[in-house]
Amino acid sequence: MPKKFSWSWPAFRGSAVPFGWRDTWGALLRTGGADASYGWDTDRSDRLADDDSKLELARLPPVSVIALVGLAFEARIAAGPGVLVICQGAGGETAELLQVAVRDGCRSIISFGVAGGLAPDLLPGDCVVASAIVDYPTLRPTDPIWSRKLLEAIPDVRHGTIVGVNSIVADPADKRRLHTMTGAVAVDMESHLVARLAASHGLAFAAVRVVVDPAHRVVPAAAMLAMGPNRSADVSSMVREILARPSQLGGLMRIAADAYAARSTLVRLRRALGPDFSWR
Repeated sequence: MPKKFSWSWPAFRGSAVPFGWRDTWGALLRTGGADASYGWDTDRSDRLADDDSKLELARLPPVSVIALVGLAFEARIAAGPGVLVICQGAGGETAELLQVAVRDGCRSIISFGVAGGLAPDLLPGDCVVASAIVDYPTLRPTDPIWSRKLLEAIPDVRHGTIVGVNSIVADPADKRRLHTMTGAVAVDMESHLVARLAASHGLAFAAVRVVVDPAHRVVPAAAMLAMGPNRSADVSSMVREILARPSQLGGLMRIAADAYAARSTLVRLRRALGPDFSWR
């Protein structure tokens, strides 16, 4: 009888850890452009970029699109006028922010950021627009009109299914298995949450993700360090891990190059989609 798996992937527990390694590389690879407005004026009140940014709900500006991200550097890139950016780590504030935005007329939510590649031909920096989200055991199609606009705005984009999971799938063998089981071309930790929120609040939803680690990439242990309470990178622990196992350094440098390619694409992508993520 085939083995059954929970969608939180306990079978992958050995290679699945909190998603801090992606934030680590986001922090290490930030440049001066990371805090730029990317072609339009922004206001800190338009977004909740991290746990240190407390939005006053009573002063929430008019919002046309909610962007759910997992990492602080993704939040900085996603920010724009009329966009409420919520980091998945915002905790209890997420539900309250969504309720206020929907009450004030917002009718759209997008999953935006980086993802792991599952299709073997996807490379770091490749972009995926989701046709549907696998939220096991449910397949949730994205909004077809919005997704088509995203496809028209992005050159050389892959249109396919993205699977949402609760833990990182870092081992190539696990990625191959997940690809075979679901048919998904990419995996992330936010898109299934966006799909659920859209269903519960009656919102149109879309997902656009950039591959950071391809299907064949082995992510070294030094790159998978848990974040602290404020989601900052634990660089000292990473250094200690490298000193203890210096053979990881080569893999760490490859992951850094992958992350740089993904971030660069994410910035270009955000500019191409315009202030409202091609929603209107």
